Amino acid sequence: MNTPLAGITVIDFGQIFQGPYATLLMAKAGANVIKVEPPHGEPGRRRAAPGTHTTLPVAMLNANKRAVTLNLKTEQGKDLLRRMVARADVLLENFSPGTMDELGVGYEVLKAINPRLVYATGSGFGITGPDRDNLAMDFTIQAQSGIMSVTGFPDGPPVKAGPTLVDFMGGIHLYAAVVTALFHRERTGMGQLVEVAMQETVYSSLASSMEYHVRTGGIPPRTGNRQSALASAPYNAFPTADGWVAIHVVTEAHWTNLAKAMGRAELADDPRFATNAARVANLEATDDVVAAWTRTLGKMEVFAAAKRYRIPCAPVRTVPEVMNDPHMHGRGMLERIDHPELGNIVVPTSPLRLHGAERVKTLPSPTIGQHNEEVYGGWLGLPSAELAELKEAGVI
Repeated sequence: MNTPLAGITVIDFGQIFQGPYATLLMAKAGANVIKVEPPHGEPGRRRAAPGTHTTLPVAMLNANKRAVTLNLKTEQGKDLLRRMVARADVLLENFSPGTMDELGVGYEVLKAINPRLVYATGSGFGITGPDRDNLAMDFTIQAQSGIMSVTGFPDGPPVKAGPTLVDFMGGIHLYAAVVTALFHRERTGMGQLVEVAMQETVYSSLASSMEYHVRTGGIPPRTGNRQSALASAPYNAFPTADGWVAIHVVTEAHWTNLAKAMGRAELADDPRFATNAARVANLEATDDVVAAWTRTLGKMEVFAAAKRYRIPCAPVRTVPEVMNDPHMHGRGMLERIDHPELGNIVVPTSPLRLHGAERVKTLPSPTIGQHNEEVYGGWLGLPSAELAELKEAGVI
């Protein structure tokens, strides 16, 4: 196919969200991704309903991959991996740092087999440094990174971000690291070790909170739905007759237009609101004026008015509303597929739009070890009798 990563073979030890999202992006760019799981399946499957081995996240993040099982705690399993690595371009894992080294199949060992291999590892804090071995999950990284300290309302406790923000930012950066290393390999002929620490991927997202600290010398507060640096107004979620809308005035033209939309054109010249600095100084009054208007309308009516007057605004939508978004379905970002275990589900494709490249058709996520015979027998050339012995021995 005419896809950027066509011909690239990826050995995918990704688990949960971080690693699988990186390799999903690779699969959707045309790579041949071989998902490797222990015989009982990866940890992401543990929440599957009785009688199944698939959850919606597993189905979303492992589409377009082939699945094999492999027990790396056996010598035969390690030998199979070495044979796979000799023919692969990328190996990606997001185990605890040092896990692959302890098993005897770390980067230095695999590089000796295939110097062109790009070995990608994702972790919470990196493979070096004093925090290397700290246990890391999305929730705990949100705490450690400072995200929770600035999330929530001023009079409430620290709150995590609703989505699994850090895992997916880690996955995005892992994808970028792999593609950058493949570009480097095109120039030099050599692979390399690349790593991504989840804590480091989210540091820059705190830019507005850091701005507050530098400007005031204080600890950035939790600001609810207001701007993190408390440097822009109006910037908030405002109540409507049937829900909420998010409004963010960036320029003075936005404010003038909002005043017109509210039927309060005189506010544009009111000294309390005439400039952003004035509105920030009168934050409560600014929000009260806007909320007095939004409460009289439904959220889609506010949104329609904001569109007419070119004001940054959006209705606060529920997850089901987003899953059925006509815009994303129309663009092909979301699509409905029939999954053999989950039935008709909505799955994402890829947000990377590579114009001029073919779109990769979505294939349902595989079952545990679904492609053992195809990969080990067809790709590696193992005879059927040997495959049967490996299965009997618990190697695959």
